[in-house]
Amino acid sequence: MRYCINCCIHLLPNDLHRQCFRCRGPDHNNHKCPVCRGENKIPLYTDSKQMKWLAVLEVRTDHCESWNGLFCLRKGKLCSLMFGLIIMTLVMVSYILTGAKHGLLLIPSPFHYGAFASNPSLMDNESLSDMKDHYQPSKMNISYVKDYPSIKLIIDTITSKIEFITRQRPDLEELRKQEPHMFSVIPNKFLPNSKNPCWYEEYRGNTTTDPYATNSYALYSKRFRIIFDYLRKVFWNHLYHYKDKHYRLRCLPHFYIIGQPKCGTTDLYDRLRLHPDVRFSAIKEPHWWTRKRFGIIRLRDGFHDRYPVEDYLDLFDLAAHQIQSVLQSDAGKERGKRNNIIIGEASASTMWDNNAWIFFYDNSTEGEPPFLIQDFIHAFQPNAKLIIMLRDPVERLYSDYLYFASANKSAEDFHEKVAESLQLFEGCMLDYSLRACVYNNTLNNAMPVRLQVGLYVVYLLDWLTVFNKDQILVLRLEDHASNMRYTMHMVFQFLDLGPLSEKQEALITKSPASNTRRPEDRSLGPMLPTTKAILRDFYRPFNTKLAQVLFDDAFLWKRT
Repeated sequence: MRYCINCCIHLLPNDLHRQCFRCRGPDHNNHKCPVCRGENKIPLYTDSKQMKWLAVLEVRTDHCESWNGLFCLRKGKLCSLMFGLIIMTLVMVSYILTGAKHGLLLIPSPFHYGAFASNPSLMDNESLSDMKDHYQPSKMNISYVKDYPSIKLIIDTITSKIEFITRQRPDLEELRKQEPHMFSVIPNKFLPNSKNPCWYEEYRGNTTTDPYATNSYALYSKRFRIIFDYLRKVFWNHLYHYKDKHYRLRCLPHFYIIGQPKCGTTDLYDRLRLHPDVRFSAIKEPHWWTRKRFGIIRLRDGFHDRYPVEDYLDLFDLAAHQIQSVLQSDAGKERGKRNNIIIGEASASTMWDNNAWIFFYDNSTEGEPPFLIQDFIHAFQPNAKLIIMLRDPVERLYSDYLYFASANKSAEDFHEKVAESLQLFEGCMLDYSLRACVYNNTLNNAMPVRLQVGLYVVYLLDWLTVFNKDQILVLRLEDHASNMRYTMHMVFQFLDLGPLSEKQEALITKSPASNTRRPEDRSLGPMLPTTKAILRDFYRPFNTKLAQVLFDDAFLWKRT
């Protein structure tokens, strides 16, 4: 089969040569036509199968058409050049945008982080132009390179703005107006023959009624359903029957382990649980005072239905059952022995997490919360005891990062997040007070690492505005790790717990440590020396004030 090289690419599958538009004419002769005879053309032979037009190869020897080939070649090069320029432009734009955000540019960027306002209206339906009035531009960009002098200027700005101002304690009536249901459930007087704040509450259900049917802890978490299944089975047996009415014993904790996260609170909780006179809530960290009563289950998921105070009280029913059996016992000797039971609660967010206030409480003063968690706890339990476990805030922050970060963890990534968080904190401090920035929900959610959790003295001073100093025991994780027996004895004495046998004490003090760093996190190694130096400078004025308040230079953490 012979094809006309000049124009056969235009032929139909059938009658190939007869439809050749360049060869055919009124007096056309295939044998005389120089084109059809193949002059100046190179014929292409194929097998007997029909040839697809895309497979036809045209080879030209006509010199006049070489310019067309040259033009096609130049056109191809031009397209490649244009494509390359587009790719380079996209790469540069991406570099500028990401570099401005994370501080990677070698030249100053016009994009800066500013302060976050405490006004909740900023969080919804606000345009960028409106937000400019609320945001203060930062003075410099953070370089990813360990530019210690530049970051030190930011820390110096923060330090110059630090003022420890005593907050005004709200009146009891103001608290009642904010939480009327809570005050209607919890009485202002408790049973005199119990260490714990306990009282009797009339139960109006019957034997077929499920007392935990609407408990939010049981509904939202499968982990707790087993606990509540057991409580359902034994509930009726622990009711107090008097004059054809049924009463259940309700209790609040005698003491709280209120903080801080990644400071050894889990280890302290596990050891205290082994004491025969200590009972805890059915869940280690209910987070009711700080989150659940506002409807926060997970911070990233927004708000859900608020957990009523009854759901929180249900968590202490196991302990209340034991106390109930003591109160009903006629054996005075046994009563005196078992009435030493105390209830504890160990939510490590209680000391510091007041982020939800801005959505529920009005009448704030210059961005500061008008009511804090401790105001409500003190209103119901003025004699409560509080335990705080702290550690070097620099190491706490790195441990917090390793525990909560999900991917791409490294010492370099930690350094970058610290630098960005410091810049955000500086922006807030330029416009607001220290307390307003520490309790600023918008700022705290924006910072890649939780710098504010390590500002221990800010929270402690606010707790001391409502509780006496002798009601608060402050421990160091470093001391607990080096001499566990000594710190546990301090806790036992603080809680007025009785003496233990040598076997019981050995069980408590010699058990393995809880919630230690995961192997995959240990393999990442320590933070960068520059990062540590930066954080030391940032936390130094707060540690100095903490040591002054506690009259203990160990809280300067100079040797760690």
